[in-house]
Amino acid sequence: MLFNSLDFAIFLPIVFILYWFVTNKNLKLQNLLIVVASYVFYGWWDWRFLSLILFSTLVDYTVGMKLKDESRSSRRTTLLWISICVNLGFLGFFKYYNFFLDNFVTAFRFFGSEFNVSSLNIILPVGISFYTFQTLSYTIDVYKKKLEPTKDFVAFAAFVSFFPQLVAGPIERATNLLPQFYKKRTFDYNKAVDGLKQILWGMFKKVVIADNAAQIANEIFNNSGDYSGSTLAVGALFFAFQIYGDFSGYSDIAIGTSRLFGFDLMKNFAFPYFSRDIAEFWRRWHISLSTWFRDYLYIPLGGSKGGTRMKVRNTFIIFIVSGFWHGANWTFIVWGALNAIYFLPLLLTKKNRQNIEVVAEGKLLPGLKDVFKILTTFGLTLIAWVFFRARDIGHAFDYLAEMFSTSIFTSVSFEGQENLMNMTYILIFFIVIEWLGRDQEHAIARLGQNFKRPIRWAIYYGILLLMIYMRGAQQEFIYFQF
Repeated sequence: MLFNSLDFAIFLPIVFILYWFVTNKNLKLQNLLIVVASYVFYGWWDWRFLSLILFSTLVDYTVGMKLKDESRSSRRTTLLWISICVNLGFLGFFKYYNFFLDNFVTAFRFFGSEFNVSSLNIILPVGISFYTFQTLSYTIDVYKKKLEPTKDFVAFAAFVSFFPQLVAGPIERATNLLPQFYKKRTFDYNKAVDGLKQILWGMFKKVVIADNAAQIANEIFNNSGDYSGSTLAVGALFFAFQIYGDFSGYSDIAIGTSRLFGFDLMKNFAFPYFSRDIAEFWRRWHISLSTWFRDYLYIPLGGSKGGTRMKVRNTFIIFIVSGFWHGANWTFIVWGALNAIYFLPLLLTKKNRQNIEVVAEGKLLPGLKDVFKILTTFGLTLIAWVFFRARDIGHAFDYLAEMFSTSIFTSVSFEGQENLMNMTYILIFFIVIEWLGRDQEHAIARLGQNFKRPIRWAIYYGILLLMIYMRGAQQEFIYFQF
């Protein structure tokens, strides 16, 4: 079920009414309603894959209970590996089986051996990369004794399948989200209003920014051989806004929807395109994934405490694995490695924690130095996004070669160019609103707060009207494929 669909527009009010007006006096019933609603939400796409979520839930719940009663180190380690193998086994089969098979066959042919084997027509379950990591966080934290294992199966099932963030995050930690299912929840009007505002802005990002940018980016990337360097640069630019509007928009809708039900999810995006270096960018982009890899992979490997060799090794591991998490294609691996190359100079010179505070905090406009840093960081990110979007490695290098050729100085021309000017105006409006709200939880959290109510409502209705009249052709959320 898509957030930007009529189905969800009907589904959400029904669940909301049942949650607050029918089951509100019984916590167990509220949690059970969330489980049922979440399974309906996911099953709307393909009910057959509900068995994967249920099986993963049962395995990690059982492992957690066994860990509680087990004191022997070897047995505890075995239980942990059962959870890791089951969860990553499912993820590996559905997402990476054909990738490894194809590369295995290619390697044999390279050395002169024929190895004929058929790939499988495997459907990738929506959100498997997200809920797999979410359940793993529970088992790992229980194993490390950072979290008490739960006896409440319904609460645990609700944690694993919580519909607002089930298929595209944020990837919640059990230490943050699971305890919220134990506590009685009362309706908070202010929290609900803020949630609705965040949903509104998330929808704007998706249907106006991402879906319109997708039409331009898709046309240019899909026919890149026909266009000049200047046009390819425009394609990369619009893909950057497509993926940001699409993914951060989903996160905003997920967080806002959760607030309607009394839950607080972690922030997943913190205005990353205003970052002044790559390290800051990765503290602000897909925060739930980058912190997951930091805590469960980077730090256990030694983090940045060892010598230069260890720092370089761990940095490449964390970024390459992050790239591979996104998809079974060498383009994602190169995208990850390129970001590691961007990041390493900052780490090795101990400048990776330089820009912690909000850019131009307390000021209306940034200084020239900040502008230069922001544009440089954005430019590096743009180059990396080409690998992320390209069909394959060859396509990415051809795209960049033409983009940085002398044809970059020619005029922009592509099919559908008549939409370019309108999109430029919309992007300027979008960037201004994001800039003004860059120190808030989301861009319109305090928009017009000093104005009288009629003016505030006029602003919200204005955004809604823009969504209606400037929406692009409906596109699936990009991260559904991950």
